[in-house]
Order: sequence, then structure tokens, then C-alpha cells
Amino acid sequence: MNRRNFFSGAATVVAAASVSRVALAALPEPATQSSADTAPPLHPPTGRPYQPVVTLNGWTAPWRMNADVKEFHLVAEPVVREVAPGFFVNLWGYNGQSPGPTIEVVEGDRVRIFVTNRLPEHTTIHWHGQRLPNGMDGVGGLTQPAIQPGKTFVYEFVARRPGTFMYHPHADEMVQMAMGMMGLWITHPKGRHPQIAKVQRDYAFLLNAFDVEPGSMTPKVNTMLDHNIWCWNSRVFPAISPLVARQGERVRIRVGNLTMTNHPIHIHGHEFEVTGTDGGPVPKSARWPEVTTDVAVGQMRQVEFIADEPGDWALHCHKSHHTMGAMGHGVPTMIGVDHQGLVGKIQKIVPDYMVMGERGMADMGAMEMPLPDNTFPMMTGTGPFGPLEMGGMFTTLKVRADQPAGSYADPGDFRQPRGTQAFEWQGAPAAT
Repeated sequence: MNRRNFFSGAATVVAAASVSRVALAALPEPATQSSADTAPPLHPPTGRPYQPVVTLNGWTAPWRMNADVKEFHLVAEPVVREVAPGFFVNLWGYNGQSPGPTIEVVEGDRVRIFVTNRLPEHTTIHWHGQRLPNGMDGVGGLTQPAIQPGKTFVYEFVARRPGTFMYHPHADEMVQMAMGMMGLWITHPKGRHPQIAKVQRDYAFLLNAFDVEPGSMTPKVNTMLDHNIWCWNSRVFPAISPLVARQGERVRIRVGNLTMTNHPIHIHGHEFEVTGTDGGPVPKSARWPEVTTDVAVGQMRQVEFIADEPGDWALHCHKSHHTMGAMGHGVPTMIGVDHQGLVGKIQKIVPDYMVMGERGMADMGAMEMPLPDNTFPMMTGTGPFGPLEMGGMFTTLKVRADQPAGSYADPGDFRQPRGTQAFEWQGAPAAT
């Protein structure tokens, strides 16, 4: 399905024609991205230098310099996102993707953002966490008229402080954010900053969630909590890219939450410190070591650590249901129930019926049960030692001594050094 055809009714087509060619000719060309792969960092070709971020399964928007102003062009539009290979979801986003492209600027930059609306309804963009003039805050009806379909609005302000921020609509939010309209904004410091360390790896992603019924492609926007597709940057494991690092490098991970619940983000094998929020850098005197940090709704968290332990380390949300695929909330607990003789009788009526949960759900990790078209399995992913039984908000941090500096290539599975892996006991069995 062409992403421009979904929800592109007659009202949208007619309204889009109202933007004249003369007006469009003066706009920066809107860059689009259809790939769900992690794009390499965009080193600044113009403007002040900075160390770019890597957006997990995302990309950074290019810009043009107009005199001393950095100009971007965002297009709000229906998109089709490949949430996992073979699993596509109808979303709304920006410039061909959901989330939209990351915007990277430098503290003190004057920024001008053109926003064109190709949705079937009005919208706005709120620049979450920014210090800016009230009329640029992007709240429809309060600080500005809504951007009608086919119209283009201009936002202009100075990026006044460094940090990790977001952008999202403040118009029909329940629908538009539930459909995936969001993006990251990174403001880099203009020079050495006493609270911002230099890092060798700088990763960023957003937490988002959708309720997509098995066999369908469009999220149910009225869902409040019972989402079944838990994503990082609109991707689910095993389709989320790994984070890679060379042993000894300092790594920063920026996480923003635009779901309907909190997410305790946990890293294995390393301790980190929370070094920043969407309020700015955290003073060094206020930091302490953690292995899990809770990212509440509407918050940004920035964590940093030294990647000094080689291996393939799990990185995930610690809410167990958030590391699973499209699970059903109405499935009864059948642990300990004897199904003997029952399966054959049921299969005469429902040929595809299989036992679920008699011994727990671990068997589902290796099972290839039939699913409706365009349905993501509940437990999936395979590692070097078998099924991982994961999905949703899960990926790996891959630390290698021989990872080339500046390389983001996946180094493959970690080879455990001899004598460093858990093994099966071969002696006498333990007493019961």
C-alpha cells in the first residue's frame, strides 16, 4: 500500500492543491525516508559543528542554511511503518516515517521549521521542553490557529539550552499521538559544558505503543492502557537495531516516553548515571549509579556509562508484558490444567487449536503457530543458544574490544571466552 494513499480522502487532496507552487518553491525541500533501518549519524555539513546522535531505527532531518537561520521542513502525513519484517502498520508521522526525523541543532541556533499538513484533519506541533516565545509553543486554539489540511505554517525561535527534547501535536492529541505523530529534538551544547561530557556513542529513541488487532493494520486510537505493540521508535524486537560500542567508550542513551504508561529501562552488565532530563543537564552532585531508570509519560531521560564489559547485554523495559508481542489480554491462565484427551476433541472443531499454558508459556518461543496476515507473534527472536522468547521493547548492547571506532556495524553474536559461561551440572542430582 502506498503510504500517501492511506486516509488520503478527497478533502485532503483538494486542500493540498491550495498550496501554490510559488509558495512551495520558497520552502526547503522536505526530505523523506522510507527505510526503517538505523541511519548513520548526520555530521553537520553547514552551521556550527557538533557530535551527532544516532537515532535507533530512525534518521536525522537535513536542513538548509538561509543566512544565519537553520531551516527544516516537516510534512505531517499518513505513513506505513514496517514495525517488524512483514508486519506493517498504518500510522501518521512526518516525512515518510513514524516517528519523524530527529532534529539536531546547536545551542544558540536560530531555527525556522516549515510544517506542511497532509493529514485529513488539522494539526499543530508542540516543541516539548523548549524555551521559546508563547506564540511558537504549538498548542492549537491557545497559542495559534490549527494548521488546516494542505496549509503550511512557520515556527521560528532560538534553541536556547542544550538537552534532549521531543516534538508532537497539540491538536486532536488522542488520535494523532496514538497514530504515531512524534519525533526527537536534540540541542547540542555550543562548546565545552561543565555538566555535559564528551561521549563516543550517542544514541536516541522514543518509546511508543499501539493497539493493533491481529490481522489488521490500523491502531485503535481509543485504547488507554491495553496496548499490544510496545515499540522503540515504532519498531519491536527482534527488529530493533542493537546498540554497539567499542570496549572502554563512553556511551550516552537518550530515551523519551510518549506512551500511556511508565517504562523502567534496564541495562544488563553495566551501571549508569542519569545525566540529563528534558529540563536540562543533571548537576554532577545530584547523580548516583543505577541499572534501571523509570521514564514516566512525557519525560526524557539521558543516561551515560562506560561500556567496559564485553558481551551481548540485554537492554529492555522491565515491565514483562512490554517485552512481548501482540499478546491477548483475554487468554485464561491454564498452568497445571490437564489437557489430556481434550486437544483431539477440540481439533475436530477447530483444526488449528493447540495447548497454550499448561506448563507456562515458554513453549511459545519455539512454536510456529499459524497467525492471521500482518500479525506479529507474541514471543519471537532467536539467539545463539535458542529462542529468546522476547518481543516489544527489547534489544541488545553489543560491546566489543575490536569494534572499530565510529563503526555502527553489527559485530554478530558474542563468543563467550572459555570458562565464562553458565553450564549444566553433570554430577549427582540435587536432593529434593
